[in-house]
Amino acid sequence: MSFVPVLPLQGYAGWQFLKRTQAQQEMAFRNQPNLQRDVQYFQEKIGQVRTAEALVSDTRLLRVALTAFGLEGDAQNRFFIRKVLEEGTLQESALSNRLADKRYREFSAAFGFGDVTPPRTTARGFADTVVNRFFNARFQSAVGAQNGDFRLALNAQTELATLARSTVSERTKWFSVLGSPPLRQVFEKAFGLPNAFGSLDIDRQVDVLDRRARATFGEGSVGQFADPGKMDRLIRTFLIRSEAAAGSFGQSPGQAALMLLQQGQPLRF
Repeated sequence: MSFVPVLPLQGYAGWQFLKRTQAQQEMAFRNQPNLQRDVQYFQEKIGQVRTAEALVSDTRLLRVALTAFGLEGDAQNRFFIRKVLEEGTLQESALSNRLADKRYREFSAAFGFGDVTPPRTTARGFADTVVNRFFNARFQSAVGAQNGDFRLALNAQTELATLARSTVSERTKWFSVLGSPPLRQVFEKAFGLPNAFGSLDIDRQVDVLDRRARATFGEGSVGQFADPGKMDRLIRTFLIRSEAAAGSFGQSPGQAALMLLQQGQPLRF
């Protein structure tokens, strides 16, 4: 019998429960025999994989690899994935650099088939890094089967924290946020952005995110979310606004707005 995450509450209260119990729940989740078998196979085989063709030809290896980068939906698109991997990331014309979803670039760079010789699959610690991402992604997916907002919040805690600490420019970080569908959803909801936001020129979208971040958090950088307090505030705002939009538990938008006001959150759209 597979382990199902325990999520007795919705909204921010449910999120707080999940955070209190996450370590124990993740441990039980990781110990499932089917996951352990997939992980053991990956750890035993990936060091022998030297080409993108070899990876996409092994369905078990490919499933773990794609899941680790949030791309499990592409498991059947082997030609596409092979091209992403083989072209690498070093050339501006590489497929991964031309795709709006920057998870493909991260995926290609991690394996290194088109960038370095030998590929990074042969490096010490590579398997463990991918396996840890795989476990995190599968746990997030299991949580998301019950509450999609919690899955987005869990992803933000890892992906956004890593991005916030990176050394690239703040504007590049905002481009990365826009290029990550899960992160993009969190910010769009937390900042109360309308559906038409996505139709704006990409540079204007970055400008809007910068302004909203300044209005809400006091500064316009992505780097500020390396601060756990600001990360929690972002997730809290996201969850409250998402719950208000869905009308969960009969709560009206006015009630959710009152909660935001009580917590010192701006309501300007």
